[in-house]
Amino acid sequence: MAPMSVLTRDEAQTRAKLLDVHRYQIELDLTRGDEIFDSRTVIRFTTRADGDTFVELKPAELRSVTLDGNLLDPLSLDENRLPLKDLTAGEHELRIDTTMRYSRTGEGMHRFTDPTDGETYVYTQLFMEDVQRVFAAFDQPDLKAVFELTVTAPDGWTVLANGITQRQEDGRWGAAATPLISTYLVAVAAGPWHSVRTEHRGLPFGIHCRRSLAAHLDTDADEILDITRACFDRYHEKFEEPYPFDSYDQAFVPEFNAGAMENPGLVTFRDEFVYRSAVTDTERQTRAMVIAHEMAHMWFGDLVTLRWWDDIWLNESFAEYMGYQTLTEATRFTDTWTDFGIVRKAWGYDADQRPSTHPVAPDPEAVPDTASAMLNFDGISYAKGASALRQLVAWLGEKDFLAGINTHFARHKFANATLADFIESLAAATERDVHAWADSWLRTTGVDTLTASVTDRPGEWTLTLDRAGSRPHRVTVGVYDRDLNDSRALLLRERYETDIPQQPAPEARPGTRPALVVPNDLDLTYAKIRLDEVSSETALRGISDVPDALTRAVLWNTLRDMVRDGDLAPADYLETARAHLPEERDLAVVEGVLTFAATQVADRYLPAHERPAALATLTSLCRDLIRRTEDGDHPGLRLIAVRHLIDVAAQPDTISAWLSEGTVPGGPELDPELRWRILGRLAVLGAIDDAVIDTELVQDPSATGQEGAARCRAALPDPVAKRAAWDSMFTTDDLSNYLFTATARGFWQPEQTDLVRQYVDLYWNDAVAVAARRGPAIAEAAGRWAFPAYAITPETLQAGERCLTESNPIPALRRKLTDQLDDLARALRVREA
Repeated sequence: MAPMSVLTRDEAQTRAKLLDVHRYQIELDLTRGDEIFDSRTVIRFTTRADGDTFVELKPAELRSVTLDGNLLDPLSLDENRLPLKDLTAGEHELRIDTTMRYSRTGEGMHRFTDPTDGETYVYTQLFMEDVQRVFAAFDQPDLKAVFELTVTAPDGWTVLANGITQRQEDGRWGAAATPLISTYLVAVAAGPWHSVRTEHRGLPFGIHCRRSLAAHLDTDADEILDITRACFDRYHEKFEEPYPFDSYDQAFVPEFNAGAMENPGLVTFRDEFVYRSAVTDTERQTRAMVIAHEMAHMWFGDLVTLRWWDDIWLNESFAEYMGYQTLTEATRFTDTWTDFGIVRKAWGYDADQRPSTHPVAPDPEAVPDTASAMLNFDGISYAKGASALRQLVAWLGEKDFLAGINTHFARHKFANATLADFIESLAAATERDVHAWADSWLRTTGVDTLTASVTDRPGEWTLTLDRAGSRPHRVTVGVYDRDLNDSRALLLRERYETDIPQQPAPEARPGTRPALVVPNDLDLTYAKIRLDEVSSETALRGISDVPDALTRAVLWNTLRDMVRDGDLAPADYLETARAHLPEERDLAVVEGVLTFAATQVADRYLPAHERPAALATLTSLCRDLIRRTEDGDHPGLRLIAVRHLIDVAAQPDTISAWLSEGTVPGGPELDPELRWRILGRLAVLGAIDDAVIDTELVQDPSATGQEGAARCRAALPDPVAKRAAWDSMFTTDDLSNYLFTATARGFWQPEQTDLVRQYVDLYWNDAVAVAARRGPAIAEAAGRWAFPAYAITPETLQAGERCLTESNPIPALRRKLTDQLDDLARALRVREA
């Protein structure tokens, strides 16, 4: 893949001053075969002065270019830029006729053929620079325009787009013209979709998936549409500006790189959200949250769009906050902030403690071009930013916050805005100093730590919170006592608010010293917590006795942070989990704790000789959870326990018996997800071979089955299988983004460090090379999933650091390697501690 010029901020600002782009007319022909499609674009624009500029495109072939009726030389295309020289002030028309190439990596126009039934689907993902893979554009977010699309598709296909589509007499599909939107938000999805359609508040709503998933979508259609309607109505209560587009379609598409994408009127989701196997209620809540998140973008991101990519965090942080909050208010999922606390905030805390950390709102100079902007899609942009907004609402009050949001929409609708504009809109709604708050919260890096100490005197006690960091915090302190009638229970004595730094000095509170004092009890701020000595002992010995799930999530996060910082032995964390997780009621907490205990504590933080004992502890814990759920009243909890017992099985006997019988005794029956999960673990343990995998693939030839088989084959403890998996990832370039990831996830296993030791040295050059050839999506997968995460040695760390210094990986891979190496260094420190 030839390198492409990235757009710089300065170039974008210069072009925005020169151009006013009015309208795109785009014709796509999707009937040209498996590899290419035709793309014809007409762009009408005005120049405000005489000057030169350029338009971007990444064609397989540039057939012709006409500017104001005059032919331009197609050979003038330089990488992805076509120069437009000697423009005079006034109106212009640019016509570009190209052949484009389909993508297999989820970038541009992705093409997928379903192995279940042979049907083919295509869809666009045009974020950042990938619109240039589909049509020619002045590709920057602040050159909004009206888009009119016409698509020629094979017979039997349905075409979806941002606006309502209609099939025309000549077999082409026409989409209604959009309002003013940015280039990266244009969307097309075409194929023989299975669709469920309805209307709500006078607008057509639809949900769509590939035909082989039709039955599964139909099963959940009422739930998905109920969530969609409830969130839609709740946003109309919060926002004064009505929904700004003509329809609302949600397409669940194959091999999607993100969770979802907020294309106006046509949100695309990864189609794993169409559940074909049993899932927990927390997973259903996650799908609902993504629906709510993407809908928030219709206003914040689509109606009002960032001017440049340094403000992409604001789109994501706002949608993340609104998604969780609106779900809590408008649906049956009323405990969403517990899941946010145990899963999403941990993502943010981890990202914020790596060398690649950045402010929530990065300095504009830190985002000089599109390549650097792409790197900031991380736990800071989503989880930390949403946490900051939640803290802002706690400090500002929701009434003033929403007033500021509505001012922002009114001022900038169908246009572009900056962080400064957003802060000004908030400031107009309150007497508080929002600018100072933004400086301390959004322009700084790192995680503050709040350390509690309790002074005990006769008849009273005092909590002091020391802050390591610089941000102001408004927190809710929870005060708990042992139940005199039940020593296994903790009772809430009181909750009170306090500001940090504490002004004036902390106030003495009446009563005896509590058994447990929890700073940030309702998880309203973003900070690491260190408990006082008595409270720490209570948490370790009695975390299951705490009555509120969100408080337990805060305490589990505290223990997690202590392990990562070397302040709590990993084995002590495991023992706490072993003692108290069998009593846990919240699914998100159980899932979060088990995942950290297995994938970090057992697999990475404990030395290799202690791992068997850790797996035995986790197996015993999962068995306790399974026994607890034998009454059938807790299917979600039982499913979590079964999944994790499979993943930590050190011997094949039990899970092999489950596979043979097709069920776990007492349930659940083994659906495709559980069967592939068992086969994956049996492959690691050397208890199956290729023939077993092939037999299972005959039973489940679906895309998910293909991925399961790829992961199993890569996991086999066989030198020939390892070499084949390695070559498929790094030599042939035939794997789609999903099959690359599946293979990578199977390849490295803690049990197989000796077998794959030679590949640790090969990784650095091969990963750099494949990232350069195949681009950011594969670079992300190579850095995240193909990294030798279990080679926890100083030599691995040194080799990785040499790679960063000497091999010049592309930015997407450099960021992932930087993060992975920091995590590896942390694992080494935890082992030493």
